[in-house]
Amino acid sequence: MAIIPKKTPMPTQEPGERIHNFKEVSYGYTEELALQEASRCLNCKSKPCVSGCPVNIDIPSFIAKVNDKDYDGAYDIITESSSLPAVCGRVCPQESQCESRCTLGIKYEPVAIGNLERFVADRHNDTVPVKEASVPEEGDMVAVIGSGPSGLACAGELASMGYRVTVYEALHLAGGVLVYGIPEFRLPKTIVAREVENLKAMGVDIQTNVVIGKTLVIDELFDMGFKAVFVGSGAGLPNFMNIPGESYKGVYSANEFLTRSNLMKAYSSKTATPIQVGSNVVVVGGGNVAMDAARTALRLGAAKVSVVYRRSEEELPARKEEVRHAKEEGIEFRFLENPVEITGFYNKEDPRDPKNGFVTGIRCIKMELGEPDSRGRRRPVPIEGSEYYSECDAVIIAIGTSANPLIKHISPGLEVNSKGGIVVNESGLTSRGGVYAGGDAVTGAATVISAMGAGKTAAHAIDEFLRAL
Repeated sequence: MAIIPKKTPMPTQEPGERIHNFKEVSYGYTEELALQEASRCLNCKSKPCVSGCPVNIDIPSFIAKVNDKDYDGAYDIITESSSLPAVCGRVCPQESQCESRCTLGIKYEPVAIGNLERFVADRHNDTVPVKEASVPEEGDMVAVIGSGPSGLACAGELASMGYRVTVYEALHLAGGVLVYGIPEFRLPKTIVAREVENLKAMGVDIQTNVVIGKTLVIDELFDMGFKAVFVGSGAGLPNFMNIPGESYKGVYSANEFLTRSNLMKAYSSKTATPIQVGSNVVVVGGGNVAMDAARTALRLGAAKVSVVYRRSEEELPARKEEVRHAKEEGIEFRFLENPVEITGFYNKEDPRDPKNGFVTGIRCIKMELGEPDSRGRRRPVPIEGSEYYSECDAVIIAIGTSANPLIKHISPGLEVNSKGGIVVNESGLTSRGGVYAGGDAVTGAATVISAMGAGKTAAHAIDEFLRAL
């Protein structure tokens, strides 16, 4: 059979339709499309794609099961390594991980591994009812702080080893960044809820509305009988540019903007917490969060949305698929520009208070690429005299996040670095015995799958630690 050189296209909503709703953009493969794509896999003996997966899914084996139409077998192989397959099939940057190692990709387009993972997970979730939740009565107790990707991955791995795991989540819904940070049109919340139910069926107990560092601290968790603790509290502190005008009404951190839309349903006419974006929105940043914020603003009614990024398109860190979807939807990209001031007008009743000001525009300066920085990327340098002004009604700052500042309150003596991230060794062990950490709480904002990999690594280290007691 001749090799099909290109990936099987993913069916999607038309751009003109999807910008008016929050339904998932990609429809997912049909069985016919999945079988067509699975047939492209060379089933390499060396399995280079596996080394590109942070949780080491046996990719050729699960695709071989798809080829055989053994979809339950494919799901079993995936879930031996990943506790969130329906999530990862949608949001993982496969193009820079597993697919980048695909042997077929040397000459042709690589196998669409993520699309196949999503197909297998969705088919399982659509055909197999979730089991009843049951917490085991025996086994050592382990506490997990945070129900984001690293916490859920750690909890699932420990539960599969027979431990009694309790996950403590500060918000009212489990999922962390999966529910508050990633928009519905990219990751439906019903998908996250089903993955959480699958973990509960494994025996994981999830307690919401518990803020570790306020409601409880780690010492109290140990007093309650927990033998080890994993901290996966994420990176929830937004970064700002520290330029004039950031305190005006209409300036949002991407964290606030997306949380209000995703978790508090600000896109609904029935919500108690609507977001006013006006007709002209500027998003500052170039990562996936910036794409999410820009595409959300469009769906909330903005007539024009622009993304301002200080480097060129070649350096854009967002996934190519997300950038392509944003361009299809009419979002403007302003490369090699950087904001220097947000302008506004003040409320006449109290012109002295900048918090009463409203955004009217943004002043940017043109940039050019200079010498490479420590990571090898050419450093953007301002071009003198190139400043210009453009009008806008709202500005969304999406330039990254730092570790949750509550970390310093959860346990005395827990070592953190200069950016507030928890210091750990290669196994996730912190400066305090029995306390492990992983994901964005350690690294700062990163990918879902890398956080899951850290949670899985820590789970195995916790297992070794508890076996040695």
